[in-house]
Amino acid sequence: MMRRFHKMHGLGNDFVVFDAREEPLAMDAALARAVADRHRGIGCDQLIVIEPSVVADVRMRIFNADGSEVESCGNATRCVAALLGGPTRIETLGGLLLAQADGAGASVDMGAPRFGWDEIPLAYPMDTAVMPVGWDGLERPFAVNVGNPHVIFFVSDADAIDLARLGPLIECDPLFPERINVNVASVADGRIKLRVWERGVGLTRACGTGACATAVAAISRGLAPSPVEVDLPGGALTIDWAPGRTIRMSGAATYVFTGEIDLEGLR
Repeated sequence: MMRRFHKMHGLGNDFVVFDAREEPLAMDAALARAVADRHRGIGCDQLIVIEPSVVADVRMRIFNADGSEVESCGNATRCVAALLGGPTRIETLGGLLLAQADGAGASVDMGAPRFGWDEIPLAYPMDTAVMPVGWDGLERPFAVNVGNPHVIFFVSDADAIDLARLGPLIECDPLFPERINVNVASVADGRIKLRVWERGVGLTRACGTGACATAVAAISRGLAPSPVEVDLPGGALTIDWAPGRTIRMSGAATYVFTGEIDLEGLR
């Protein structure tokens, strides 16, 4: 049986979106991996399933390319908001998000960041604002949960970091029992340049929650103002946050094409 899908991206972070509000879709890790396969499936960084919700307008399930189901994805949230149009309340595993379609993109209230070591989570207590740990020259990161867990390293030149090598080492370190998203950032002229190793995906052209987490870290350390522009390989996002408030993220969301696929043929 053929199933309709939408292909979308937020700054090059690409998604396959299935609308399962009227016709349920049984999604699991193996099928998500098959759909995400860029050679044998459709190909994407994340697979998104839109479902009915009893607490919001819709429920959004998010599967990384490795099949793992995760709590939150900022770029995907903007894409779902743009797909549905208008203001939308979106239920996720990471909490309730409020999104507003806006021209060629969307803005999203990502909720309040969480800083407790057990909220990241870490394997044992430590100061998450200046963590006393390091990996091969990357030292003293900031950790925050913005719906999913991130660790941020501020460096003089984000492009000079071998993130393809260090990203998987840090992601899977025992310090992070649920693994971690790894961000390396440099700040200049009030803007943040960011590269992200995404948990379960790898190097990505853009990561909305990574931009939120890094902006929170930079603002907390007094390195950047709010709102702040975050430049990623795929483009820029605007992040607005102040201590005690929720995070607002604004940026592009692009509809690429629609199609149909025989999901049973992938099982």
